[in-house]
Amino acid sequence: MKIIKEFKEFAVKGNMFDMAIGIIIGTAFSTIVDSLVGDLLMPLFSYVTGSINFEDLVVVMRPETANQTSVVLGFGSFLKHTIDFIVIALTIFLVIKAINKLRSKAEDETNPTEVTPKDIQLLAEIRDLLKQNQS
Repeated sequence: MKIIKEFKEFAVKGNMFDMAIGIIIGTAFSTIVDSLVGDLLMPLFSYVTGSINFEDLVVVMRPETANQTSVVLGFGSFLKHTIDFIVIALTIFLVIKAINKLRSKAEDETNPTEVTPKDIQLLAEIRDLLKQNQS
């Protein structure tokens, strides 16, 4: 019962919803990056290198025989997935960097655009006057 209670608290706090939204956006973004790399970048690499289809690049470790299946290292596919990873990692880095920059701007106490409410200003003035009178 304690686990169910903890799970309800977790779900109500919104963490689960934030995580679900992140997963959904990440999945959609992954398909976009797959298309970017597979449909745009890899054909450009193929054109530059002389019409090589990178996904078909393999090293045959053992050819197929009547008794055994072949053993193949598909390094072209690995190269494509590595480029996918680099694009996604770079994008996530840039997004987190932008979020951190916005967060630090919002937390900056010397930010002149942030106006202190009038009642807090009055309370600060009263505090300062009381300090002066006590001295």
